[in-house]
Amino acid sequence: MSELGSSDKIIVKGARQHNLKNIDLEIPKNKFVVFTGVSGSGKSSLAMDTIYAEGQRRYVESLSAYARQFLGVMDKPDVDSIEGLSPAIAIDQKTASHNPRSTVGTVTELYDFLRLLYARVGHQKCPNCGREISRQSIDQLVESIFALVAQERDYVSERGVRLFILAQVVRDRKGEFGDLFDNLKKQGYVRARIDGEVRDLKDKGVLIKTNKHSVEAVVSRHIISRKRLGGSDGKAIKSAVFQSVESAARLGNGAVMLSIIKDNSLDFPASPKLMEDHLFSERYACPVCNLSFSELEPRSFSFNSPHGACPACTGLGTELNVNVDLVLNDQLSIVEGGVLPWSSIFETMGWMSKVLESVAKDYGFSLTIPIKKLSKRDVEVILYGCGDEKRFRVGQYFARYEGVVPNLIRRHKETKSDYVRSEIEKYMVKEPCKLCVGTRLKKELLSVVIDDKNIWEVSSMSIDLALDWVGKIFASKLSQNEQLIAKPIIKEIVQRLQFLLDVGLSYLTIGRSATELSGGEAQRIRLASQIGSGLSGVLYVLDEPSIGLHQRDQGKLIATLKRLRDLGNTVLVVEHDAETMLKSDYIFDFGPGAGEHGGLVVAKGTPLEIMHNPKSITGDYLSGAKSVGGGVSKLLSDSRLDTDIRSKRSLDFMAIQDKFVVLKGASGRNLKCITAKIPVGKITCVTG
Repeated sequence: MSELGSSDKIIVKGARQHNLKNIDLEIPKNKFVVFTGVSGSGKSSLAMDTIYAEGQRRYVESLSAYARQFLGVMDKPDVDSIEGLSPAIAIDQKTASHNPRSTVGTVTELYDFLRLLYARVGHQKCPNCGREISRQSIDQLVESIFALVAQERDYVSERGVRLFILAQVVRDRKGEFGDLFDNLKKQGYVRARIDGEVRDLKDKGVLIKTNKHSVEAVVSRHIISRKRLGGSDGKAIKSAVFQSVESAARLGNGAVMLSIIKDNSLDFPASPKLMEDHLFSERYACPVCNLSFSELEPRSFSFNSPHGACPACTGLGTELNVNVDLVLNDQLSIVEGGVLPWSSIFETMGWMSKVLESVAKDYGFSLTIPIKKLSKRDVEVILYGCGDEKRFRVGQYFARYEGVVPNLIRRHKETKSDYVRSEIEKYMVKEPCKLCVGTRLKKELLSVVIDDKNIWEVSSMSIDLALDWVGKIFASKLSQNEQLIAKPIIKEIVQRLQFLLDVGLSYLTIGRSATELSGGEAQRIRLASQIGSGLSGVLYVLDEPSIGLHQRDQGKLIATLKRLRDLGNTVLVVEHDAETMLKSDYIFDFGPGAGEHGGLVVAKGTPLEIMHNPKSITGDYLSGAKSVGGGVSKLLSDSRLDTDIRSKRSLDFMAIQDKFVVLKGASGRNLKCITAKIPVGKITCVTG
């Protein structure tokens, strides 16, 4: 080690963090280095809490005072000095995301490239009839608009259907757009709808630059009714609408917005409050169903964006619904607290108790008999209310009764109190969204396909199947022009899928939620992402990346760590796995014991040098001089002895030895409806 130049090593002097005993060591750079030793000997204290922590602290100190105030002050580790320290990245076991919107695909950027692929070469189909979407002419757009207007209730009335024809000029973009408004005025437009509000362009309103805004130019206003279209003005109205649609399509890059006014006022309101929008497009529309679609963009497939997210669950794929079984205790009466969320309302005889008494009197059921004796209709009334129209007399007033379930849902949405929300969630369960059925996306986006598969179906594939599918579509399912467009995108997708295969995660699906990953899986996903980033000159610190990984896949993980090293990085791994140590470039063995008996480097060197070092306990196991557990025969012998001792010592053991916890029909994630019997009172190992 002393022959290494100062630029080829990280020099640590006087490390005393936690149980470290003022140790000095030199770590070779651009190598695969393992810190090993008994548990509690100080490996993580040096790797994570000293070397990585000092690297992070120096990085934060290099930032401006303004940036540091957001990151906070980091304590300096208890160490005299560290020289030759590179920028450090930690990949530990505590990286599992708690964000319900994070998935394997978003963490690794796989989903970003899938969105790009579907936006560029996806085939839009009509979600209603399944026909492939084609472009529409102006004549077809006008015909569709009149067909839609004819379905409105006011079409047959004297007032007629009042509508705007708008041109989309800005859609969810940040800025003030002063030049745009000046340009619209020069073209003769006097009004625009800005963020849903119709304004006069003469008014000098200032938009907030950092907020996203939507701007539609008001091309024309019309009042259309069956009587007017059938009269002498009919031809002029159709001509005016045609010209307006043509102008809107030209200004809005092929998109035309029809906004039907729903205000109750008799006159045409200058700034209506209630509007129903319908999008028409020259580019994508179904001629049979009269449905128009906006042009596909990568953000259209993002469940983290309002452009793509399911409107019911906002892209989560799940929603909280009230579980009726958790709400009622049918052994009790309502007065005794049988409606659990309202169990105390009759103690104070407040407003809600009086409303319930009035409801019970009106429907003829008793509040003092057990709920199980009430009729099905009465229970439905208690749970779901009586609608908005019905009123019940309570003293001098009339009140609505919304029901237990709607009341809980409303309060859960409206409350700003975390405590109240958590109390209500005791009666709720998480279920797949009824509108998107867990796919997170809008219905029309799920009709965009490549090889008859939409983006959710591809996200539901395991990593190995997705890799096969991507190779198949590029070879035989894309046209020559589509291949030219998709080639660089597919290259990035294949690269990231291969990285996940290399770290032994072939079984995960792209759409798997990050909150459902184990610590080891989350760590290996971050490792795959770092390889994909292609950084060099970085110090990577990993804390036992083999946790949860079957021995069969250990070689893939080691090859990945070596690839990270070969990019020009220093890879520092805290590890107990023998195969990882034998394939490493350098090992530091900590000990001799744990806690206050550890904190020293008892041996260091290459794997071969460690095996021949008499001070290294790890070296004895690596060389085969010692073995773990003494072999299978010793394990079997210990198992029989353990059973004999317990059977002699405890009558309780005899009582439970024939009992089992039985799981029937387990089908979560990739489980194939399995049944398992787990013995009670024994240590059971699940492996694979």
